[in-house]
Amino acid sequence: MKRTIIKIDESLCDGCGACIQGCHEGALQLIDGKARMISDLFCDGLGACIGECPLGAIELEEREAEPYDERAVMERIVPKGEKTIIAHLTHLRDHKEMELLQQGLDYLKEHNIALSLPEEKPQVRPHVRPAAPSGCPGAQAFSFAPTPVASQAKTAHQTQNASQPQSQLRQWPVQLHLLNPQAGYFREADVVLAADCAAYTYGDFHNRFMAGRTLAIACPKLDSGKESYIEKLTEMIDSAQIRTLTVVIMEVPCCGGLIQLARAAADRAMRKIPIRQVVIGIQGAVLSESSLQ
Repeated sequence: MKRTIIKIDESLCDGCGACIQGCHEGALQLIDGKARMISDLFCDGLGACIGECPLGAIELEEREAEPYDERAVMERIVPKGEKTIIAHLTHLRDHKEMELLQQGLDYLKEHNIALSLPEEKPQVRPHVRPAAPSGCPGAQAFSFAPTPVASQAKTAHQTQNASQPQSQLRQWPVQLHLLNPQAGYFREADVVLAADCAAYTYGDFHNRFMAGRTLAIACPKLDSGKESYIEKLTEMIDSAQIRTLTVVIMEVPCCGGLIQLARAAADRAMRKIPIRQVVIGIQGAVLSESSLQ
């Protein structure tokens, strides 16, 4: 199957081993002085190792790979002890991979291994440990509930009683190239696929289109690798079993490419879901709404 998985640039890797410590699933090992992935089966594609690399030698890519196997991962890490097991399961829970988490817990139950996960800490906005400028911690996946933004100092342009609007973003990342269709926040979700410009044009974009939905953004004119976009959208429909897809585009002609991508994915998918199209004018008004499927 084609899915998101890590890729290591061995020309950049200096064999420091930081990524191996960050990969509790055991997908990485130091071999001949380089970090190497020993099996596709053990890589969940969530990119926890990316932020650990100080040289930016690890990135996510879309390629043919064996499906991630949680039971195989559990078989591999259980001999490493309780701390490794807890780190792995907590990693799944923090990324809202609840189906995989349950598979891991079921494995422990079947093998009479008793342990307790630490209490889940509420996350408002995750803090990613800074990496070297060449790294990409922004590709790490996070899921979180929208919360009111903390009050900030008023600027000269804000009235004394003005309040900052509440963000409706539920996950990170948002760019379609970086998104993993198997991430937990896509499972049975309502998804909005928006042209990059739309959120800057429509004033109430968060409340109108993002509330209660998982977000993906793309530019059909400037982005490359559009075939991978179709594959990701198809995987969202069939594997993640998203409930609905709302495509928000601008009125400019080039934005029609985003509708074409959604149609192509819908044609390939085995499941059929409701797909809506919303067109935003360049002055910020909703010009039309219609059903594509």
